[in-house]
Amino acid sequence: MREIVCDVAIIGAGTAGIAAHRAALKEGARSVLIEQGPGGTTCARVGCMPSKLLISAAEAAHVARGAEVFGVRVEGVGIDGPAVLRRMRSLRDDFVASVFEGLDDLPAESRLTGRAVFEGPDSLRVGDHTRLRFKAAVLATGSSPSVPEPLHDLGERVLTTDTVFEIETLPESLAVLGAGPVGLELAQAMARLGVRVSVFDPGDSLGGLKDPDLTAAAREIFSGAFNLHLGAEVESGAAEGDGVHLTWSAKEGADSTSGSGRFARVLSAAGRPPNVRGIGLERTGAQLDERGSPAFDARSLRCEGTALFIAGDANADRPILHEASRQGKIAGRNAARLAAGAGVKRPERWVMLAMVFSDPQIAVVGGGFDEDAGHRVGGADFCDQGRARAMDRAQGGLRLYAEPGGRLVGAEMIGPEVEHLAHLVAYAVQDGLDVAAFRDRPFYHPTLEEALDTALGQLADRDG
Repeated sequence: MREIVCDVAIIGAGTAGIAAHRAALKEGARSVLIEQGPGGTTCARVGCMPSKLLISAAEAAHVARGAEVFGVRVEGVGIDGPAVLRRMRSLRDDFVASVFEGLDDLPAESRLTGRAVFEGPDSLRVGDHTRLRFKAAVLATGSSPSVPEPLHDLGERVLTTDTVFEIETLPESLAVLGAGPVGLELAQAMARLGVRVSVFDPGDSLGGLKDPDLTAAAREIFSGAFNLHLGAEVESGAAEGDGVHLTWSAKEGADSTSGSGRFARVLSAAGRPPNVRGIGLERTGAQLDERGSPAFDARSLRCEGTALFIAGDANADRPILHEASRQGKIAGRNAARLAAGAGVKRPERWVMLAMVFSDPQIAVVGGGFDEDAGHRVGGADFCDQGRARAMDRAQGGLRLYAEPGGRLVGAEMIGPEVEHLAHLVAYAVQDGLDVAAFRDRPFYHPTLEEALDTALGQLADRDG
């Protein structure tokens, strides 16, 4: 077994790991990037990009079917499932290839391939071929999909966010477990592509919304797109022919009822826990919780009491690409600084920004709705907004939240193309704007952005 000594070891070559490696090299550190999975980043391979490709195909079908409202007739809309999936995989593979091309410009001697396991606080083993000694390390091992216990014995009948994009044709029916962002996006896309879809979630919300009014709107909107079972938990699953028979129970007070049914496939979208088990973290001196995750500072990303840093999905804090990229840079720079004997830096965090690319879209900025925070609330509805009506997309609404003194702290929204409105609110919150300052901006007519002006107007009136 060969021995290598470096300043910084980066474990994982996804979004966070690549960013950390580049940052450490830029700081002048001898950094080694350990590639231990299929590579290509979660976003490009099994996340953001393939899901958006599927969503785009579903949107094309939906728009064609609904064109008659504009006086445009599209006859005989058909779905070629294998063709949809082939296009998705072809473009997905292009995105993955571009990630690998980006890695090719890194020094070959700074990359290793194999599974990394810690042997102590300053050493690890890569496969059965290399022992690496380091002064600091970045844990960027990503995450893996979880499969609920009732589905464990169903084999390939159960799809995950790692396998759903590899199917050759669309199933006749699909049970989706999880009504979070990923489950909601894929459920609606599949339904629009002609799949009979049912969504199950033990909670009572959709896509991360917490505001009661917007949650109610979301339930009404999406229950018209597929069978929605909120407050229901799948208790058992059994193979039935080439499909699956599920049994579920509804909690007391839920709108759903208990029942059972057969589905061609099941999609587990019940979360992606971090890949932190089985890699020897107990030998590093890190303080581990019951899930095996290390305690860490959310700003410096340093694991308490160690020379380790943790970034991206591995820390399960904000498993979103733009956060993973920034965290990787912070962790890489800090690891290089620590290796050089300097102190670590603790930059301010970005405002939280999360989106669901459903139709209508969902977005949450900052902490979103908090009934105990005493925030003032300003709202607007898209149901009667001129631009939304012109687009035949008059659904949903938005809520802005401000402190009693007027400073904006967050928002929740569900509506047409709210990804753009959410960015504007995120910048306002990040910059510390109050209601008056944000309202003193141009809002062009007629645009969806005018909903922000309406909500800000409500907040301003309440100031008076």
